[in-house]
Amino acid sequence: MGKLTKNQKLSNAKVENREYTLEDATALLKEISFTKFDASVDVAVRLGVDPRKADQMVRGIATLPHGTGKDVRVLVLCTPDKEQDAKDAGADHVGLDDYIKKIEGGWVDIDVIITMPTVMAKVGKLGRVLGPRGLMPNPKSGTVTLDVAKAVNEVKAGKIDFKVDKTGIIHTSIGKSSFTPDKIADNAKELIQIISKLKPASSKGTYFKSISLSTTMSRSISIDKSSIPGI
Repeated sequence: MGKLTKNQKLSNAKVENREYTLEDATALLKEISFTKFDASVDVAVRLGVDPRKADQMVRGIATLPHGTGKDVRVLVLCTPDKEQDAKDAGADHVGLDDYIKKIEGGWVDIDVIITMPTVMAKVGKLGRVLGPRGLMPNPKSGTVTLDVAKAVNEVKAGKIDFKVDKTGIIHTSIGKSSFTPDKIADNAKELIQIISKLKPASSKGTYFKSISLSTTMSRSISIDKSSIPGI
């Protein structure tokens, strides 16, 4: 095991081995983030579900009240009649066949792809490239829609798509370390309350096993679940 850096030692000294209220944790995050860049704030929620069972897959979308703080790069693959709508909504890239060829050639310099049901036959061929990167459009996440302008606006405003992984954990970014503690807490509450509403009927026992917050390169802080209303 490598030696801890000075900042890692400072971080470890500030975080006690206990659960914190969400409000205390978000304030503490500001004290243990030592990166020179605006670090991401990440939440990890371990659920009491078995993702191998189809009826216990937890997936959903959340629109964070204060956004993600990230400049999300959006590609819209659409028919010509929808191109101007997508551009007016703020899409970074708009087109169809030319971009499909670029992606087939390995270009994936984007964060979200939005498309239309009428062109999914073409987009579906990109599954091998987009699937492993989590970029494949999906109706459940609102990225396959006829109203591409609305979808672009929602993504730019802070809508995120989350899904439990094979180990039963939902891990996603909910902001930046430059956010105030109140904004981080608001975003965390919104996400966790939505996850709570998505509890599968077949899931028995404790649903929320653990919740933790961290920033890029910082240690995690365990959250007292009882400090989050509505779960």
